[in-house]
Amino acid sequence: MPENLDSIDRQILKILENDAKTGVKTIAEKLGLTKTPVYERIKRLEKERYIKGYVAILNTDKIEESITVFSFVSLEAQKGSFMDDFLLRIQELKEIRACYVVGGEFDFLLKVTVKNLDAYYNFAKSKIASLPNIGAVKSAFVLNEVKNSEHFPLL
Repeated sequence: MPENLDSIDRQILKILENDAKTGVKTIAEKLGLTKTPVYERIKRLEKERYIKGYVAILNTDKIEESITVFSFVSLEAQKGSFMDDFLLRIQELKEIRACYVVGGEFDFLLKVTVKNLDAYYNFAKSKIASLPNIGAVKSAFVLNEVKNSEHFPLL
């Protein structure tokens, strides 16, 4: 880890990553510190973007039925302008939950969530395959989610 993160910063990050609603008082008690230095450290970690934000992790199964699909996308040519254009355009697509630039056979890996297979077909056909310079789209459908963790392995 970068030099400006000491063991107390790392402990604070672990606590907040596990439960972002943990209060400063509770964190201070766990670390044997007073509230003021813990509060100041959290504000510094936020300001320096070690903490990018706070979110609620939703139980999507309780909200509505959906499927997750991993889409492997290749461009016709790997020109920088084509890649930039693709990345710009997919930012607007709410169905894409994550996008990774990858090496190997494909250029991008998309994590897509839609209502069902028909919705994925329509999404892939009208929103992905219709983008300029798309060479190929291959899909892998999630049958069962065994592990999905946002926890970074802090040492």
